[in-house]
Amino acid sequence: MTTKRSIVGNFRLQVKTLLTIVVVLWSIEIVDLIFFNGALNSFGIRPRTLSGLWGILFAPFLHGDFAHLIANTIPLVSLGWLIMLRRADDIVTVSIIAALVGGLGTWLVGSPAVHIGASGVIFGYFGFLLLRGYFERSLVAIAFSILVTFFYGGIIWGVLPSQPGISWEGHLFGFIGGIIAAKLLSKPRKKVGDFEL
Repeated sequence: MTTKRSIVGNFRLQVKTLLTIVVVLWSIEIVDLIFFNGALNSFGIRPRTLSGLWGILFAPFLHGDFAHLIANTIPLVSLGWLIMLRRADDIVTVSIIAALVGGLGTWLVGSPAVHIGASGVIFGYFGFLLLRGYFERSLVAIAFSILVTFFYGGIIWGVLPSQPGISWEGHLFGFIGGIIAAKLLSKPRKKVGDFEL
């Protein structure tokens, strides 16, 4: 009975956390478009400018339009949920590291434009899930890495310059932030041969 309650409790926490993230992102976009005509997007990352440093904090919450937000909401929720399946509180740490590393890297080397969107955090989630199996060497983490590769492996090309107007720098450094988070959060399990459970 306790295990069942724990599973239900964890599921409720996962839903509540992800729903909160979605509500915050969508509320900001609705307010921005209706009341500010998109002007809040100027608070994104502006590389190598002092005022543009604030964008490291704000950029993940800002989107160009609803199409941009929809494109980010689906992978944010699905990858975020996969992170929370193991340890629910990991999503906070991974999000912060991916946003900070992704934002700082974009600020340092990004193209001279305003960089906005949660895609850097999404690539951080992707990097975390992809590399956690390598760092943790647990069967469960490796299974998650394989699952993520199967469903989302194609987005890896987003870390390369491809389309104008797409912040590949944010993708690349967000991905690196996810790898750093995977290394920091990996916890050894009981060993069975060369693997851990």
